[in-house]
Amino acid sequence: MSASPAQAELAPGAYEYDQSLTLDESPATRPPLVLGAKNFHDITEQVSDIVERRTPRPWVLLLVAAISLFLVLQGSLYRLVTTGIGEWGNNSPVGWAWDITGFVFWIGIGHAGTLISAILFLFRQKWRTSINRAAEAMTLFAVACALIYPVFHVGRPWLAYWLFPLPNQMTMWVNFRSPLMWDVFAVNTYGTVSLLFWFTGLVPDVAMLRDRAVTRGRQIVYGILSFGWRGSHRNWLNYEKAYLILAGISTPLVLSVHTVVSMDFATSVIPGWHTTIFPPYFVAGAVYSGFAMVMTLMLMARRAYRLDNLITIRHIENMNKIILATGAMVSYSYIMEFFIAYYSNDPYERFHFINREFGPMWWAGWTMFTCNALIPHLFWFKRIRRSILASFIISIFVNIGMWFERFVIIVSSLYRDYLPSAWGYFHPRLVDITTFGGTFGLFFSLFLLFSRYLPMIAASEIKGVMPEANPHAHDPTGEHATHGPDLLEAAHVRT
Repeated sequence: MSASPAQAELAPGAYEYDQSLTLDESPATRPPLVLGAKNFHDITEQVSDIVERRTPRPWVLLLVAAISLFLVLQGSLYRLVTTGIGEWGNNSPVGWAWDITGFVFWIGIGHAGTLISAILFLFRQKWRTSINRAAEAMTLFAVACALIYPVFHVGRPWLAYWLFPLPNQMTMWVNFRSPLMWDVFAVNTYGTVSLLFWFTGLVPDVAMLRDRAVTRGRQIVYGILSFGWRGSHRNWLNYEKAYLILAGISTPLVLSVHTVVSMDFATSVIPGWHTTIFPPYFVAGAVYSGFAMVMTLMLMARRAYRLDNLITIRHIENMNKIILATGAMVSYSYIMEFFIAYYSNDPYERFHFINREFGPMWWAGWTMFTCNALIPHLFWFKRIRRSILASFIISIFVNIGMWFERFVIIVSSLYRDYLPSAWGYFHPRLVDITTFGGTFGLFFSLFLLFSRYLPMIAASEIKGVMPEANPHAHDPTGEHATHGPDLLEAAHVRT
């Protein structure tokens, strides 16, 4: 493909995006990660403007709606504490239902942030730079929503510290052989490392806001959060080392956390749970649902904050490819579950999987299969993979399907057990619905506050993938050359 004379005059990678350019071409002709011939100053202004501009009215309306849902959550939790968890629809034999479903759902949502930030960083995937900050924040907010369920599921949340191996007046230790105990350590470790990883990457950009602050309050707050960052050579060396170490620590957590969560089920002897495929199956499903939520959030942010030049079609297509790959793994797991149930010649396993699709809860099983194993395969078509509207709709279907997957695994494995005389059914109560819906209020309230007061785009990392960050780049026109303070900034950004 020949470049136009106007494009030929621009610096490499600084040309405007040509819609005829495809991702199947060589890297030399692949569209840049930052569109619109932006320089360092333009990126600084664009990212900072989201925080510094006057509060938009739509943002206020969305925050009011999210906080209203959060208040519903608080009312539901108050009801649970004062009345008891019998307010949930749990019964015999369905001892776990929407509570554990919500817990596993939110833990899965939190996996994409660490994957995008840590694993893609270690593999030097530069396209992650526009979406990693928001994905990391999403991880923390999802973990906060997930922790609500085990804390209030114990019935007496003020005694939740008993879950930790702390000395107490009864000289009793927790049961370290319990998979639920493993959840406490796995989720808390994952949340702590994710918080450190997110905050470490945030420091240079918070310092940027500190230096641009015009009010005393902003200067103090951002000054505290920036930890004395000055952008010196020593600052950047320590930053790079810390970021790399935390990325290395975070990577195995992506595999370990949801593997431990799967052990809640796999170590039992209940048909539908007692299976060795659960650890990789749960990990693939967590990444699958997490990337779908990242897609949903980033497409909304892209439209609301006009980030088309930073979150490009190339980013969207790459995320859709990962959704397609992990969706294929989940589809394979569904098929293998049925095959192993048939091949094992275990009558209880066979009955369970036939009952899952053709029993009283067939609607949940087929919703799960349709949303997770059929609809995402539309991404095999390039036109759909590059469509903004199609990506948004399919990501919502994936989120719905992954919730139903957790519901099917938990409830449909319990309501018909070994003894027909013990069979039952599950009907959610109002508190089940309001508790789960309220967690979305908490999630979106935190995300809206984050996007308003902290840089949701990693400006320092985006500058590292721009042509100006390359000391060997040449701009014949001199229009986009790096001068003055920007030259020092270019020497320090990640290349």
